[in-house]
Amino acid sequence: MWIAANDRSRAYNSGKLGEGCLERLPEAIENAPGADAVRLIDVLWLDHGKAHVATAFEVEHSTSVYSGTVRMLDLALGTEARSLERMFLVAPNGREEEVRAQPARPAFSRAADLQVRYLPYGELESHREFIARFGSGVKAINAIARPLV
Repeated sequence: MWIAANDRSRAYNSGKLGEGCLERLPEAIENAPGADAVRLIDVLWLDHGKAHVATAFEVEHSTSVYSGTVRMLDLALGTEARSLERMFLVAPNGREEEVRAQPARPAFSRAADLQVRYLPYGELESHREFIARFGSGVKAINAIARPLV
């Protein structure tokens, strides 16, 4: 698991958000075009024992959905993202219209091909116990996320 370079030292419970997570991204990702942007993706879930990102989460609480979308596209199109299963834009329920507007723009036409999904806070809150209890991998999260296109 990778936590964004700019978020790793944030306080979380009695520690830091990035504790127990990767200190560095795998070399293939570090050296890829767009790596500076990829390091700022909020959460990268890497395949166990491999140097490939399986799932990316960009949390857009109050920041621009545009920049989060660009970072995820940099990951998908600028690295060897062979195992990239899903990309999620995580945002408050009230921002759904704004989240959906980005992939509709011509500049983000590839977002539909890459199956970027919207994951509303409300769905996470409603289903977090179920996900923690029965979830394995990204399947449970994908079940509550909504297709953007």
